[in-house]
Amino acid sequence: MHTDPQKALHYAVKLAKKAGKIQMKRLGEKHHIEYKGEINIVTEVDHACEELIVNGLKKAFPHHDILAEEGRGGGSSSEYRWIVDPLDGTVNYAHGFLAFCVSIALEIRGELVVGVIYDPTRDECFTAIKGKGAYLNKKRIQVSPVSKLRQALLATGFAYNIYEKEVMDNFNHFQNFIKTAQAVRRPGSAALDLAWVASGRLDGFWEFFLKPWDMAAGVLIVREAGGTVTSFDGSAFDLYGTRILASNGFIHDDMRGILSGDRSQ
Repeated sequence: MHTDPQKALHYAVKLAKKAGKIQMKRLGEKHHIEYKGEINIVTEVDHACEELIVNGLKKAFPHHDILAEEGRGGGSSSEYRWIVDPLDGTVNYAHGFLAFCVSIALEIRGELVVGVIYDPTRDECFTAIKGKGAYLNKKRIQVSPVSKLRQALLATGFAYNIYEKEVMDNFNHFQNFIKTAQAVRRPGSAALDLAWVASGRLDGFWEFFLKPWDMAAGVLIVREAGGTVTSFDGSAFDLYGTRILASNGFIHDDMRGILSGDRSQ
């Protein structure tokens, strides 16, 4: 059965905003924290938001597959797949650091078609439909015009496996960009980083070892805002791969050169 992307977007926005209300209501409380790794955590708010979103999607689109960070969802062999991060930036959220969001995307036959990122702290909803442009609270957005890396504001993150020996830890890249860009930030929410590239607040973003739910909505929003998304070496981006490079397009080759030139990673 055909699903209209516009209706899918409208419904995803409603669910994202409902999840955002839960997050703001519980912000600053003492949370029940579980560890999925040495520093990778999940809270009861992650679970509550995922339950709300997944149940809502199942009700509205019962034949669609769902890939959600905390494991709810599932499906069969539908050509439609929802990719959900109910709370991107959980460590920030648990500390009361105001950089977290909800990310929901719809993939149709392996192609990203709908993307929603909702930042409840600022009531900012970034949206995109493939081929229809990118928007912030229904106002069209586009990437920045910055064309020189020395004038660029970049963002990155560090993977949860950073404590493991022999792992690619991103420190060399961070150091290289600190010396070549205007500045580098590490907000702690990849979905927001991508939304901010799309809206021109950041000029570029790179990171290792993200999961599909961290990137899916943001990748579509960046592309629809006129930006470029690839792997580190400029090859086609793989949502299920280990490297993402997103930029306004103008500084993409310079960023790619720095990332590809560091052979230690």
